Amino acid sequence: MIKKRTIVINSKDNVATALDDLKAGEVIQEEVDSLKKNIKLNQDVPFGHKFSLKEIPSGSPVIKYGEIIGAASKLIKVGDYVHIHNVKSNRGRGDIKGGSQ
Repeated sequence: MIKKRTIVINSKDNVATALDDLKAGEVIQEEVDSLKKNIKLNQDVPFGHKFSLKEIPSGSPVIKYGEIIGAASKLIKVGDYVHIHNVKSNRGRGDIKGGSQ
């Protein structure tokens, strides 16, 4: 049995979640836009964290669970580690429309 190392929650997602600690340079196969793609990781991605399945331009939505969870604060390339260094979250914010307190 092959252990699944990543998961994509919804077909709209532009990020995948690591189910294991992943290392820079590893190639992960995931389905993107109904096609199997090989994605080379540009940085280490810790268990439970995200990496990009597609290029996400600065200011564009980061999508997980089929929902926008934030916006790219800079260009995110395919295979980049996606976290607070390159995403502005809109979750839990009372200062913007749609954010919760």
